[in-house]
Amino acid sequence: MNYIDLEKRYIFQTYKRVPVVFVKGKDSYLYDENGKKYLDMFSGISVSSVGYCNPKVISAAKKQLDNLIHLTNIYYSRPQVNLAMMLSTLSIKGKVFFSNSGAEANECAIKLARKFGNKDGRYEIISFENSFHGRTIATLSATGQKQFHKGFAPLVKGFKFAIFNDISSVKKMCTKKTCAVIIEPVQGESGIYPADKKFLSELRNFCREKNILLIFDEIQCGLGRTGNLFAYKSYGVIPDIITLAKSLGGGLPIGATIAKKELADIFEYGDHGSTFGGNPICCAAAEEVVKFVNNKKLLKKITGNGKFFINGLKKLQKKYPLLIKEIRGIGYMAAAELYVEGAEIVNKCLEAGLLINCTKKKTLRFLPPLTAGKNELLKVLSILENVLGKN
Repeated sequence: MNYIDLEKRYIFQTYKRVPVVFVKGKDSYLYDENGKKYLDMFSGISVSSVGYCNPKVISAAKKQLDNLIHLTNIYYSRPQVNLAMMLSTLSIKGKVFFSNSGAEANECAIKLARKFGNKDGRYEIISFENSFHGRTIATLSATGQKQFHKGFAPLVKGFKFAIFNDISSVKKMCTKKTCAVIIEPVQGESGIYPADKKFLSELRNFCREKNILLIFDEIQCGLGRTGNLFAYKSYGVIPDIITLAKSLGGGLPIGATIAKKELADIFEYGDHGSTFGGNPICCAAAEEVVKFVNNKKLLKKITGNGKFFINGLKKLQKKYPLLIKEIRGIGYMAAAELYVEGAEIVNKCLEAGLLINCTKKKTLRFLPPLTAGKNELLKVLSILENVLGKN
């Protein structure tokens, strides 16, 4: 059975898929239907951070599956409360709303910010150029990349776009109608752009001064990617709201919006909801993911290996200065911006058994599983050097 042809016939053609059918995953590797093994340095867009088929995640999900698959939020759920307590205690000591995805987590944050500003007639939210916050109509409106806006006008009003890492730009965008600022501490989809520490500190102070909420979208960069459990801890800046998703469920769909208690309490009964948000199986799995990542030894490894890998990419830049324009990254988030389009390089890496991604046509993006060690990173650098040498 040719699943590639069947996909074209029966599924919306909204994804530019790579012509390979995967049937199995283990740790940092995927296996296709012919048994070929691939080293995955994209981890499902930062989703499979604790490795494919992590045994602790599988065990928790199976145990919950045997007891209760779904429970409406009209009733109480132990896995949901346990995960909420854990996320709150380890972060900003706030309250949690569970959803199914990153876009939904950001939708919740946007609605909460607007209700916060409603009493003063404030509804505008400042986002940033090159940001990405989701594909629902509101989160799309908050996304600072015009390529995603085409064909969906009119977008939701009330979003403005400042220049990333430029506090003067934020101040110029701010009006009496501004209620919040939403920012990715590390812009992921646009090509791994880490925020400057000084900028985030200045942004925190400005928001506090103007009584504006500061929302950190940690959907791609949170939960260990920067070498800290939460990205905000890598910057020493505490936001009012944090959004999480992607790696939170270890491969199962779950999103979370964490807000300081006084903000969370602005929502009243019926203000927001989700049929599947906080699903018992997803919450049970997510609890094991957080336990797994909240490990000082692992986080130290991510910091050290991340620097090693980024330095390795910089060496390749020196060797191939006509191909590689810039190297960026933090922790287990890295990018190599090219002078040429990267699709052919991605395809050649695929042939060599390496999975990477190219975003914005010219930027190679690396999001290794947090479980990947130095040997895997060396293998990536070796394959990439071989591919670049033949380009």
